[in-house]
Amino acid sequence: MSAPSTKAAGNGVPEPSCRDTAAHALTIVRDGVITGEGPTTKGRIHFSRSLDADDAAWCARILTAAAVEHEPVCRAEVEALFEIHDAAAERSDAGRFDDLLTKAVAHHAAAEAGVKVPPRTVALAPETAIESWAPANAIKANTDALKWIAGQMRGKRRSNRGLMAIVASVIGVASVPLAQLPNVFDIGLM
Repeated sequence: MSAPSTKAAGNGVPEPSCRDTAAHALTIVRDGVITGEGPTTKGRIHFSRSLDADDAAWCARILTAAAVEHEPVCRAEVEALFEIHDAAAERSDAGRFDDLLTKAVAHHAAAEAGVKVPPRTVALAPETAIESWAPANAIKANTDALKWIAGQMRGKRRSNRGLMAIVASVIGVASVPLAQLPNVFDIGLM
């Protein structure tokens, strides 16, 4: 089995050839958000710990690259998005990143539950309402995936109400054993 290609896109950011290289490229965006330096911040003023519209555009471009367009968003990609979310103390992206994060988590969770998900270019597009493709009713979620998503959201200093709402509706309270309810619903109610 060969290692995934990490061909650079000419700017120091790997052109995604698979979901693993997409996740790696997202960590480069994360590093730029943290330090204000690096290939994703070249040619513009970028303060450390800030996330702007260009950073959100980088994430969208990586997540919708042709090589991964028809694959569901994977856990490593969502982990990288959560790391970017945590790293950004200041936001000037008009909510685009939170929208992208919410849709990526829903795409991942739905796919993990066996639901057919649309291509990323459709599902993650800002003009696409998440309600148009994400299940409206609770799905039978993989309990490990549910615990992982709840763990990612628990204790975050910045809550994402849209993400909490979609997780509650897509995963559904009905699919969570009663003993786990307190752990699920403390995932961001700060």
